[in-house]
Amino acid sequence: MEQFLGPIGAAGRLGVRYVEVRPTKASYDVYVHTVEDVGHETFFDLVEFPSLNVQEGEEEFGRRVATAEDPSTALAVAEEAMGAVRGRWVNQNMVQDEYVDFVRAGRPAHQAPDGHPWPSRVARN
Repeated sequence: MEQFLGPIGAAGRLGVRYVEVRPTKASYDVYVHTVEDVGHETFFDLVEFPSLNVQEGEEEFGRRVATAEDPSTALAVAEEAMGAVRGRWVNQNMVQDEYVDFVRAGRPAHQAPDGHPWPSRVARN
């Protein structure tokens, strides 16, 4: 499961974030991906975008923020730690579609194309 969290960064270093819950053999890992916003309507594969935070330990595959024993706990951890919203989870690889909607809407800074605040803007970090 994945969720697009919206824009991050400052002028000159703009990026986007998304969170992923990835199953392993015995648990579920929660990863946050913070990548440079280098896409457009015909290039939107977020896994191909360069990392925005290499110096902060986030490699090309993201930064693991938690491990949980079951998927429900992993989602709850992602929602608490990253500000993800329960009703906005999408299947793996569908986060790119969320990014395309963001690009087509003109990269809005304060709210998602559906009018709701970006999940990362309401995070309780």
